[in-house]
Parts: sequence; structure tokens; C-alpha cells
Amino acid sequence: MIRMLHTADWHLGQTFFGFDRTEEHQDFLDWLAEEIRLKEIDALIVAGDIFDVSNPSAASQRMYYQFIHKVTAENPNLQIVIVAGNHDSAARLEAPLPLLQAMRTEVKGVVRKGKDGEIDFDHLTVELKNRQGETEVLCMAVPFLRQGDYPAVQTDGNPYAEGVREFYKRFFRLLCDRRKKNQALVAIGHLQATGSEIAEKDYSERTVIGGLECVSPDAFSEQIAYTALGHIHKSQRVSGRENVRYAGSPISMSFAEKNYHHGVVMVTLDKGRALSIERLEYSGGIPLVSVPGGEAEPIDSVLQALHELPRIEGTPPYLEVKILLEEPEPALKQEVEDALADKNYRLARIVRTFHGEAKEDENEQEKWKRGLEEMSPLQIARSAFEKIYHTEMPAELTGLFEEVYASAVRRQEEEEGK
Repeated sequence: MIRMLHTADWHLGQTFFGFDRTEEHQDFLDWLAEEIRLKEIDALIVAGDIFDVSNPSAASQRMYYQFIHKVTAENPNLQIVIVAGNHDSAARLEAPLPLLQAMRTEVKGVVRKGKDGEIDFDHLTVELKNRQGETEVLCMAVPFLRQGDYPAVQTDGNPYAEGVREFYKRFFRLLCDRRKKNQALVAIGHLQATGSEIAEKDYSERTVIGGLECVSPDAFSEQIAYTALGHIHKSQRVSGRENVRYAGSPISMSFAEKNYHHGVVMVTLDKGRALSIERLEYSGGIPLVSVPGGEAEPIDSVLQALHELPRIEGTPPYLEVKILLEEPEPALKQEVEDALADKNYRLARIVRTFHGEAKEDENEQEKWKRGLEEMSPLQIARSAFEKIYHTEMPAELTGLFEEVYASAVRRQEEEEGK
């Protein structure tokens, strides 16, 4: 028997409308370390998007490596399997692999190919052992697949979706030939599966996902004991299949996700099949509050609601304020801040909606505009680059963009301070 935890989409280093989230991420990792200890977990699977950007800060990397060191030191039997997501730099994630392997940690970011151009599936295969030292699981540790990683398939459908499907099909056949009696097959993927659900109005997530095509869940054979997915932030089963799941993000990444339930998935495997699949709820993270709770309302009623908010003792929640306007209000931000003066909230954003935009048939352009407003400039640049070139923005270009953006922010702050 072997007990696994499935998690994904940590996005370490993410800032939320300018607010640092280090404490929130650290709280989740501390909780996760305690669950690993209490539940006597044998294997931890992290299905991509470890970091929020491909060139993470030194502090974010330190948090990541300290976590791995802590849990592997405290749990001598623990094995960790990590795959790169679309937000991660595959090469950067794999770089310290020799050191991580000494801590029973395998990282798969790059899809290697032989001289003949064939995919090296052996490199992506990870054996997970039970407490008796026997190999109980053959793990298909597949990172986010980019153009060129998957087989070229002649199809009238979508080349990406069909190529990814063929990738898993070939990998599955290989491991079926290799596995021994009572060994389970586990698949990992960082992708958008057909039938997966994101928040209806989370246009920021739709924009980040961008043109990525959905992959049918039938890419994962019924003979695979469990499929651990990342990329979608809402924890869920895919197309009703109990053993094909997204773990979801540990904390909400946008206000559209404020009602999500967060946590990890615990899977117990024995004799080649899943005995149990259980959600472990994580209730940490700073709460997100919207005023009003529904659609935007006129400024007077919103300001009244802000005045009536209770004062928060302790950690202040994030707050978004949605106001319906007849015309631009230059002093709007000041009025909102005055109403919140003694309330102890983190004012994350003010969403201004004008009467001409407040329609049920809001056009798609306005929807994407709202999504872009929830994204950082770097996320927008990376998304645009990936849509155009079908590959991640190089680390050098990412670094250059961050330098230019930081310089522009400093210049603006200096001008405003004059």
C-alpha cells in the first residue's frame, strides 16, 4: 500500500494587486508539511506552476527549497515528484536536480528526445516505493507540454489536443508492458481538460490559459489508477471521473475564485488500484471580500455599505469595491479610502462600471478587458508571447521586461512625488 498527496498551482511569489503573499504561501506549506507528517504520506505529487513567474525571486526559491528539505528530513520515507507548469521555467526547475534527488525528489520539466527524435519516456518515468521498499507505482511524470514536445499527428481536429493525447497513449502502452503485477499506474499532467470548470466570470484565468486547447479526459486510460492534474485553480473531478482530478490552487488567485474550496487530494493505492480518494481541506489564506457582493451599484449605496463594514481585528482581508458610475469621478479613490479609514481592510482594487457597460449582453471585448485588469503586466506579456510564438517567454526576455517595468514604476512614483 502507498499513500499519496496531490497538490498543484502554488504560484509562489505571486503578488495580489500589489500586496505580497509570502505569509499566505508559507502558511500553506507549513500546513502541508504537517498533513504529510500526520497522514504518514509516502509520496507528494506537485502538478506544476510551482512559481508564479519563470524567473522567481530568491525569496520564493528559498521558500520552495526549505519546504523540500523540511518534509524530506522529517519524513524519511517520503518521495516527491514535481513537474513544471506553464508558469515555470522547465530548465530552471530541473537545474538543481542532483541535489534534490539526494532528498528523494524528482523534478521533470524538459521532455527529452533521442537522436532519432523519439520521446524519452524513460526519463519521465518515476518509480514510487512503498514502505517495504517495493516499487508499487509507475508514475507518468509529464510536465506542461509545449509545441515540439508531443508527437505530430495528422488530424482534422486540433493538432495540440491530438498530439497530447497521442503522447499519453504511447507513454501508457510503454508502462503497461513494463509494469509488474499489483503495480499501479499514476499519470501527472499540467493542462486544461475538456469538461473542467473555471469561474464563469474569471476572465483573468481564461486570458492566462489563452489559446491552450482542451485535452479530452479519455487521453487517460481507465486503467490508470489516478490522474493528478494541475493548471485549473478550482478543485474538481473531470467529466465525472472520480480518479481524474485537479487539486486546485492552495489560495485564491483572483476575486472570481474567492468562493473556491482549497486543499489537496489524498489517494491510497493498493494492488494496482485506488482504494480511496479523499479531499483534505485547507482553510488558510487571507479572505477576499467584495462590496457589493453582486453586481456594481451606484456610488452612494456603495460608500454607505463601506461605512457599515465591521472593523476587522487581526489580519485584514483583501477588498474589491464595485461601483456603477454615470461619469468619471476623479475623487473616487479618495472617497473609498476615507470610508475605509478605520476598517482595517486591504483595498485591492476599485472596479468602475459605467451605465453604458452595465448590460446583460456585455460584449466579449469588455469581458477580456476585465480579465486583463486582474493580471499583472508580466502575465499579460507572457500570455501574449505564448499566443504568438507557442512557447514560453525566454528567461532573458522576462528579466528584461521586469527591469523595464520596475524602472517605469519608479519613474512614475518620482513624478507623482514632485
